[in-house]
Amino acid sequence: MSIMRDHLEPIHAAACGRRDVLRIAGAVAASVAVTGFPLASFAAQTASRPRMKIGIIGAGRIGGTLGELWVRAGHQVLLSSRHPENLKDLAGRLGQLARAGTPREAAAFGEVILISVPYGALPQVGRDFADELRGKVVLDTANPFPYRDGTVAEQARRKGTGVASAELLPGVRLVRAFNTIPFTVLRGDAHRAGDRIAVPLAADDPEAMEIASRLVEDAGFEPVVVGALARAKDFDFGTSVFGKGLTARELPQLLGR
Repeated sequence: MSIMRDHLEPIHAAACGRRDVLRIAGAVAASVAVTGFPLASFAAQTASRPRMKIGIIGAGRIGGTLGELWVRAGHQVLLSSRHPENLKDLAGRLGQLARAGTPREAAAFGEVILISVPYGALPQVGRDFADELRGKVVLDTANPFPYRDGTVAEQARRKGTGVASAELLPGVRLVRAFNTIPFTVLRGDAHRAGDRIAVPLAADDPEAMEIASRLVEDAGFEPVVVGALARAKDFDFGTSVFGKGLTARELPQLLGR
């Protein structure tokens, strides 16, 4: 199976809770790009925060959109695919902070890694890039669908994706993130005025959770810290919060918090 195949499901929906005092101003809404989110640069508004190098393994609908949002927040991003030539137009449009490469190059490049591939590809990612990923903060967006991903997805459904993904990606500082928010919401509602769309997070590493929370904010959403990786099952496929664009007020209510 190609690890670069885009998600086939209506992906990712969201939640948030921890509010940072550095909220990016809602007034940027005046000018909206053809792509669906504001063109205005958010880097100047987050200038006091250090920039990160982010490697994206799987720059499809989710990975590509997040890559664009993070570049606009001032981060350096390497978008990857088995066919990086297909990403050159996107990287070129994003400017000097973005470039295209292979998945291995992305894994080596990033201080933080976003993995956005079909769940059945996670074992291959964990094997092939173990050295490059070891010790890094890894944001995992993948959702297990047995009809598509086979036995590994069935096991993940039983265990919960947080626990299962940690086994498939040993040695990383894993965070479950951006797995519930629909792609259309991710692209259309970033940095929106008023209550922001929430992104639920689960991790065992407190520092990794902090980094992920900041990147959720930089992308234009609001993080909701659900708990340890074992709690990721609370926002897995089939739960009441999956596939919905919920605000930070709505999400905790459906999570029973």
